[in-house]
Amino acid sequence: MSEYPGSELSPGTVAEYLALAVAEARAGLAEGGIPIGAALIVDGKVLATGHNKRIQLGSPTRHGETDCLENAGRQPATVYQRSTMVTTLSPCDMCTGAILLYKIPRVIIGENQTFFGGEDYLRSRGVEVVVVDDEECIQLMRDFMEASPSLWNEDIGEED
Repeated sequence: MSEYPGSELSPGTVAEYLALAVAEARAGLAEGGIPIGAALIVDGKVLATGHNKRIQLGSPTRHGETDCLENAGRQPATVYQRSTMVTTLSPCDMCTGAILLYKIPRVIIGENQTFFGGEDYLRSRGVEVVVVDDEECIQLMRDFMEASPSLWNEDIGEED
């Protein structure tokens, strides 16, 4: 039985997929960026991973989830409709929109304590949302937000 109600993914599998997203978040941080990572899982296989590259690329749109989608490349709609987006942090409005646009049916979120994004909207549109409350994800974001509040505020469209 799954530890995550409604999810057909086993807890071990969720932890493995989240570990990929965390590795991406750490890679982004090591590059001087914002530590948010994502993985796109299709039919039990990793199609793509990505991390927030707004700082590195000078991009307003390369969040973890959108970078992951970019790395997945063009896919038929049916691929996205069988997928799971795994992300270290609750998705912002832009990433929520991308999830809805491509009809991704499930999102696994590492944590939503440091930032609560479009989860309720995703649920209202029929997307299964699983929040793991992973301590590593929480601490990664807390440390970053404390060390780089200006970069964080810029990422979420807030003023200092």
